[in-house]
Amino acid sequence: MAADQQNRYSKLIEKIFFKQYKPGVREIRFERTDLISTAKQLRIDLPKNLGDVVYSFRYRALLPEKITKTAPDGLEWIIRPMGRALYMFSLSDMARIIPSKFLAETKVPDATPGIINKYALSDEQALLAKLRYNRLIDIFTGITCYSLQNHLRTSVHSLGQIETDELYVGIDKKGVHYIIPIQAKGNTDKLGIIQIEQDFAMCQEKFPHLVSIPIAAQFIDRNFIALFSFEQTEKGIAVTSEKHYRLVAHDDLNEAEIEQYKNRKE
Repeated sequence: MAADQQNRYSKLIEKIFFKQYKPGVREIRFERTDLISTAKQLRIDLPKNLGDVVYSFRYRALLPEKITKTAPDGLEWIIRPMGRALYMFSLSDMARIIPSKFLAETKVPDATPGIINKYALSDEQALLAKLRYNRLIDIFTGITCYSLQNHLRTSVHSLGQIETDELYVGIDKKGVHYIIPIQAKGNTDKLGIIQIEQDFAMCQEKFPHLVSIPIAAQFIDRNFIALFSFEQTEKGIAVTSEKHYRLVAHDDLNEAEIEQYKNRKE
């Protein structure tokens, strides 16, 4: 996000937040129309796509420091969708999903076609391509998976319109069927818990008879990928597994490393 645009968006979202904020409050609701009225009040030019203001703080940029400083220790403010053109500032104990710096990596022989590697960028579509060509979703879950749809846009009753980067279906050795939504981010964008909450809601509404396993993927670098899976608990969304896969040339994986993998615990 350009600096001037970020500054304008920050002023706008701060004004909306502090219009209702009081110490101790945990939720603040607002509407898309609040963006218009507040922008007029502050004499700020809005983008043609009003949703970009909220989207930028949900996935690309941190909320302004004036807002984040009001959060109690251990909590962060996030912006949740609440329906068509409705949003809510909400406190969360896991606002962002960040790859661990201490997790062991697993080398996987890179099956990405050379021409894809030559022209791929470090963005979501390049990451999704590497997941598909290297069967990393199958490897990560232990389930035979198939890409059902790329860049799914749909509506969920309680949330309004949502987007899922890719949708897989899968089947395991017992014949159980799975629905696996994927959220993918390049190495500059942020993975947010909101996207996982949306994927759970979408699976429950659109595929109620399938076992849902939302997965988040992020480039750590060009050929180094972090994968996360999640479950719903009484306390909210929890990470059930995190693995790091490095795509390498076939001769960059020696027998000693392969032997070492045999002794790894799940």
